[in-house]
Amino acid sequence: MDNPSAFPLGKPNDAFAQYFDGQSYLAPLAGDDQVNVANVTFEPGCTNHWHIHHGICQILLAVGGRGYYQIEGQEPVELKPGEVAYIPPDTKHWHGAAPTEAFAHVAVMPKKEGSSTEWLEPVDEEAYKKLA
Repeated sequence: MDNPSAFPLGKPNDAFAQYFDGQSYLAPLAGDDQVNVANVTFEPGCTNHWHIHHGICQILLAVGGRGYYQIEGQEPVELKPGEVAYIPPDTKHWHGAAPTEAFAHVAVMPKKEGSSTEWLEPVDEEAYKKLA
């Protein structure tokens, strides 16, 4: 796969593959006991499942290709390089590539004792395929 960003592609995201539809790659960039920063690259048509980060927010910095994110109850939002998505704590959401284009984002997540990620159902395939 051609890397759509200047950040490393990383390795296949096998540890979380069960929560993705399609192939994703993970490249840890920085982190300590306060924050985790990683580049996540999605092959065309790849999304993660709906999920909730309990107790922490998530910031997505679009760095390559074209993708989407969606917060439950809202319309999907297109993400292109240079755009930022803020996902508040305890908010059901998903993110991933456009149906026909790869996508990469840098995910910034604080670390907090007691926080967790709850993985839920896959994105509705029919609704997703309607995204341009």
